[in-house]
Amino acid sequence: MPAETPPTDARDPGPLAAARARPHAVRELAGMFDDVSGRYDLLNSLMTLGQDRAWRRAMWRAVPDDARVVLDLCTGSGASLPGLVRPGRLVLGMDASLRMLERAAEGARYHGWAPRLACADAFRLPLRAGSLDAVTMAFGARNLRPRGAALAELARVLRPGGTLAVLEATAPRRGPLAPLHAFWARTMIPLLGRLSPDPSAYRYLSQSVFEFGAGEEFERDLDAAGFTVVGRRAFLLGASRLWAAQRLAGALPGGLQFARSERPERGNSTHPPRAGEAEWRWWTGAQAATSAALVAALAWAAVAFFKYGEGLRLEPWQRSGLWFLIAAGLAGFAVRTVVLLLRFLGPPGGRGA
Repeated sequence: MPAETPPTDARDPGPLAAARARPHAVRELAGMFDDVSGRYDLLNSLMTLGQDRAWRRAMWRAVPDDARVVLDLCTGSGASLPGLVRPGRLVLGMDASLRMLERAAEGARYHGWAPRLACADAFRLPLRAGSLDAVTMAFGARNLRPRGAALAELARVLRPGGTLAVLEATAPRRGPLAPLHAFWARTMIPLLGRLSPDPSAYRYLSQSVFEFGAGEEFERDLDAAGFTVVGRRAFLLGASRLWAAQRLAGALPGGLQFARSERPERGNSTHPPRAGEAEWRWWTGAQAATSAALVAALAWAAVAFFKYGEGLRLEPWQRSGLWFLIAAGLAGFAVRTVVLLLRFLGPPGGRGA
């Protein structure tokens, strides 16, 4: 009697990662997000150091106020939906994971113009060509393979001149902080993923960040699909990036043409407003200067405490606690100073999408 083949371990990352990374792996990815749906938002907040909400707000600002039909693709638990809701606007949330959509429905506390949720394949959206004014997508683009086919489908459902706003975790670019960025993505994301019911999902997510790249290839794919990038922004020293793109008028990918005439532009564009740019830059510079001053003050406090601390009547636990507070404050404000300086010295489009 032949020996029975041992069952495949459902948590074995090898075959799972390969299945999830193949083209059109909608069912595999939907199952993965079903499994991690319970703690997904918590872990997402931990992995982004609590900054993901601010990044989503920047994504919302990329959507024109007069956009009447907006799709949030790969909506997951619906974290990106609240900022899209406007009176008179139809907001759609679509995802392949049914459990994620259930969480989105449970967490929704809307009145009036509530989002409509649907379980859908991003490569075969149940929408007419040219029926959307805008599409947003947060942390979902790197899961859509082949990316060109997914972008072509978005180009199909967007009207000419429509807006696509994509927020995505990206691989490190060359620079002095690239090793720290790589360490966080390769090591800390899988480590925090151990808090999830399926740690292999976060090993996959870590690998997908490096597969997605630092953003240059994504911009080439946008161009090939009929989009033009009108704004870009980096967050947390490039750990995450936001693109705002417009659907070009004319032919769709594959040589198709719109049968109806284009709608006239509606006044608002996806470019960030420029009127308050000087005020924003001044305010960012003031914050950077204040943060740098705090770094200098904490550094002086650390030196003074090292020299004269023995003369202070402190309990051992008080002495250790004071050292911890000084060190934590110094590290925190040093990082904040660097971030603010990079933002201040960045291109003029840096404050919006």
